[in-house]
Amino acid sequence: MPAYHRLGALHLAVISDGTYYQDAGAVFGIVPRVMWERLGIEMNARYQMALGLNSLLVRSGGKTVLIETGVGEKERPLAQTERPAGTLLDGLRDAGVAPEDVDIVINSHLHADHCGWNTRAAGDGFVPTFPRARYIIQRAEWEAATHPNERTRATYLAENMLPLQASGQLELADGELQITDEITLIPTFGHSMGHASVVLASGGESAVYVGDMIQHPVQLERAAWVSSFDIYPLEAMETKKAVVGRAIDEQQLVIAVHADYPGLGRMSEAGGKRTWTPVEPNGERAP
Repeated sequence: MPAYHRLGALHLAVISDGTYYQDAGAVFGIVPRVMWERLGIEMNARYQMALGLNSLLVRSGGKTVLIETGVGEKERPLAQTERPAGTLLDGLRDAGVAPEDVDIVINSHLHADHCGWNTRAAGDGFVPTFPRARYIIQRAEWEAATHPNERTRATYLAENMLPLQASGQLELADGELQITDEITLIPTFGHSMGHASVVLASGGESAVYVGDMIQHPVQLERAAWVSSFDIYPLEAMETKKAVVGRAIDEQQLVIAVHADYPGLGRMSEAGGKRTWTPVEPNGERAP
């Protein structure tokens, strides 16, 4: 079932696409295991740790907006997904939303675990899962994804992207973009060439959906803990510091796609130490 949260006049629904298991050493990159194992992270027999797949559904400005689309139907050979409670599409249905009801899809970036339900299998190919939606992606990310190099090619799947262009539903953003009066796409470069986050603001309250800036909340607390998945680690570190600083200054709700479901939390700072505190959902299904 979705987790509902009220932000000003906005009704948010966090919807899970399951639990994604990824190599724990890769998640923590250059950080020695002796440091991150103190967090008590559980691993399976393949030394993989559990990551959330938390998408966000928002109704704003008369539009139904879906931020991030999970893994989808395409399994990855070096990771695995468990879905005891169903998929993103099941969660949307529980929230009263059918694929054709979605007006806008926002991808923070185009790695396969963030845009999998952009498309679905149809006949011998793939078609957009959300037939009426505009799919908004940073132009820099599109260029990086469609022209990958040896380091990045395994993270981008053509079937998640190219059908959007073929259908005419693709919309490329150049930097910051106001999507509705309450939703703004902002560049957060570092994890990938065109990575973006989403800021939501209503009634004096705000939230930031951080995408793949982090895979574990401790990486918000410790800027130097960059993942091996960050293509530009030094830039990722500076981006994190800026985004977390703003979240603290503005008391923003932070929505983390890979944190334990539902991935809601707030950042605070005391004595130079930054701390993530989980937040319980406070809302109910939108009327």
